[in-house]
Amino acid sequence: MIPVTGVSGRKIAVLGLGRSGLSAARAIRAGGGEPVCWDDGAEGRQRAEDEGFTVTDLTRGGAFEGIAELIVSPGIPHLYPQPHAVVSAALAASVPVDNDIGLFFRSVGVDGLPKVIAVTGSNGKSTTAALIDHVLRSDGRQVQLAGNIGRGVLDLDPPGEGDVVVLELSSYQTELARALTPDVAVFTNLSPDHLDRHGGMGGYFAAKRRLFSEGGPDRAVIGVDEIEGRFLAGQMAEGAGDDRVIRISVDRKLPGPGWSVVARKGYLAEWRKGRQVGAIDLRAVKGLPGSHNHQNACAAYAATRALGLSPKAIESAFHSFAGLPHRSELVAERAGVRFVNDSKATNVDAAAKALLAFDKVRWIAGGLGKEGGVTALEPFLGSVSKAYLIGHSARDFAVQLTSIPVEICETMEVAVARAAAEAAPGEVVLLAPAAASFDQYPNFEKRGDDFKRLVGALDQTG
Repeated sequence: MIPVTGVSGRKIAVLGLGRSGLSAARAIRAGGGEPVCWDDGAEGRQRAEDEGFTVTDLTRGGAFEGIAELIVSPGIPHLYPQPHAVVSAALAASVPVDNDIGLFFRSVGVDGLPKVIAVTGSNGKSTTAALIDHVLRSDGRQVQLAGNIGRGVLDLDPPGEGDVVVLELSSYQTELARALTPDVAVFTNLSPDHLDRHGGMGGYFAAKRRLFSEGGPDRAVIGVDEIEGRFLAGQMAEGAGDDRVIRISVDRKLPGPGWSVVARKGYLAEWRKGRQVGAIDLRAVKGLPGSHNHQNACAAYAATRALGLSPKAIESAFHSFAGLPHRSELVAERAGVRFVNDSKATNVDAAAKALLAFDKVRWIAGGLGKEGGVTALEPFLGSVSKAYLIGHSARDFAVQLTSIPVEICETMEVAVARAAAEAAPGEVVLLAPAAASFDQYPNFEKRGDDFKRLVGALDQTG
């Protein structure tokens, strides 16, 4: 645990008592503060009481008298579509609002220790963060992985000299944190997501941008395949040759004298001052299939090069990376048919990248569709033989997918059975939902687990 600094003798309100909220309460108590906890659910309040925390209804009048600040869990809205009532009360009482990420950054980093690499973006954050962690561990570094992946940031062991902390940070986390001081900040890409929470695309980008504009990293690794990334790189760099900014792309060679890492046709190349200084053949890296994973590889390569690792050490580590569950995860191969679980592909952009990673696809999609549906996926369906649609948006998706055969299956069980029965050797049965899971599953992990279970049952019966 990392004790929070600057809270000794002060009352600190904590709203939301899930993983990050309880972790924050423990770290505040360890730092000498007095946590005052609240959760809208009785179960969360009971968890806090079981650990001896004071639970107080922060929605009642006068609840913020004597409170120094409010710590809010990531899932609780603080601005759009409208602030939670407790957040509104805190703001009305002029009480500062922060989150566990802000507490982390203000409680570590004395004298530049440890090194902190923070990864944000729309897609690929988890794989990129896990890959950075894997590369550093393979090089013998002492590393801890936290944030949106792994442990809560305040649950980490106090880092020592030479240690590295790798954080995956969502827009919910970067938007609210009052302190953001990473040594290396990574921006993978940007595509529409969580727009209601951020008041539109501009607010969503602004939330990501704070990691750089307010974080002031020593090195900024920025994906420039979207206009927002190019804009951000331009804002962070003093000139074309400023090597504090490392631009990454899977679309094109990047001109100029600066530092860049590019992956094209399966080959990663590092360029500095107009010269190629490193290269990796990513086609042979089994844990990173497809251009979207090649973008993740570029980001991880750049971040670890920024910490001084050699190209050969990074390449060696790439080959031993097994990938993450629910992200282009090869589940099984049955009679020449591969079954791939990309349940994390919860939006159109992620699904497009998953579809482009394979040549012959039988596509399982659907769930709780997002604004705009899947119409934008039409240009990416050239490899799809048929779509098997599940969940709440199955019929809407069926209307929108006009260029390929579709079958409304409703449930994962029916979709897996139908796709497996019709798949031919050399094809891939791909779960890439392009939708949220909440209509049928509590999260994308449970959805992916169900897919894996059903594929396993095919092996037993087929």
